[in-house]
Amino acid sequence: MDFEDTPEEARFRKEVREWLRQNKPQDWRSRFNDYVQDIEVCKAWQKKKADAGWSCMMWPKEFGCRGATPLEQIIWNQEEGDIAELSTPFIIGHGMAGQTIITHGTESQKKRFLPPLISGEEVWCQLFSEPSAGSDLAGLRTKAVRDGDEWVVTGQKIWTSLAHIADFGILVTRTDTSVPKHRGLTYFILDMKSPGVEVRPIKQASGASDFNEVFLTDVRIPDSNRLDEVGRGWQVAMTTLMNERLSVGAAFPTNVEDILDLANQVHLETGLAVDDAAVRSDIADWYVKASGLKYGGFRTLSALSRGQAPGPEASITKLVLGTGRQDLANFAMDLMDQAGIVSDGDLAPLGGDFQKIFMRSIGNRLEGGTDEILRNIIAERVLGLPQDIRVDKDVAFSEIPTGTA
Repeated sequence: MDFEDTPEEARFRKEVREWLRQNKPQDWRSRFNDYVQDIEVCKAWQKKKADAGWSCMMWPKEFGCRGATPLEQIIWNQEEGDIAELSTPFIIGHGMAGQTIITHGTESQKKRFLPPLISGEEVWCQLFSEPSAGSDLAGLRTKAVRDGDEWVVTGQKIWTSLAHIADFGILVTRTDTSVPKHRGLTYFILDMKSPGVEVRPIKQASGASDFNEVFLTDVRIPDSNRLDEVGRGWQVAMTTLMNERLSVGAAFPTNVEDILDLANQVHLETGLAVDDAAVRSDIADWYVKASGLKYGGFRTLSALSRGQAPGPEASITKLVLGTGRQDLANFAMDLMDQAGIVSDGDLAPLGGDFQKIFMRSIGNRLEGGTDEILRNIIAERVLGLPQDIRVDKDVAFSEIPTGTA
């Protein structure tokens, strides 16, 4: 197989490089520490990309995008490099909310929400998980009751990334308890500035607060912000979740090059770490996994270019990356010996990046589906193995025991 650029791809790569050379802010690192603190830096870069057609490149031209091919998207990703970090606040909007609106939204919804989403003017979050409904999303209890042309929503969501800076959220609620749990759900777009929305950041072990719990108290949502029909929320949510696993799997680097750099710096009792056979074997294993993730992602992009929705195969990428990042960071910290417990970027090797990855990787293994849920999806939908027994599958939600007296 020839992995060299074709003449057309080479011309496109040259176009990308020239645009980045002229427009990429060379001093962005000095002005950017955190996507919350420096959100305006992120928005400015996203707006510049969108105005030039480099945002959401594979989306149809009717939305102001390029209708790019998968290979063109890959070339852009390769050339954009580390400045892609500035796109962190838009992962949910671009990878999940936008794709769901394109598939299930009305023309007026697409016209209202997609342009500012593409340009980064509005940030989105995902209001799915609840304290009693994480892995079992269909067991959610946040309820929505219709009141004329509005819906009144009451409930609680948790582990909501970006909720503290989000303008809008994609929200799944329960609108009917008389039918089995998967059939009584309805999907909405929520204005996060609505009265009754309270966001409480959750302090993480790393000291950051990327996740939040969100309390909804008699929040009114216009029916015009409902996606698809009443009771079809599960089908809409599946579109979001398939895109979520693809987005989460693509959002984080594999860091294989970084572990190689570390191994070239750290000295073991026997000499330089990179010369140790066991270390070299582990790095080779991670390199193979990283290559598999890369080319598996190419396959998924090709499917998207043919108009297909991301399939359960995206669960494989997300599963491998989540566990791999944690294992890789743990290995790196072991190589550092006592320095592995130092998280100060000014003191730790490689700026403490692997310490940060280790703390964050636990969340990687939960968001977008836990390891156990992903393995079930792969077993049932990829390998065709029998489904787990689900005793509440055909039971009305109101009749499912809750464990309370």
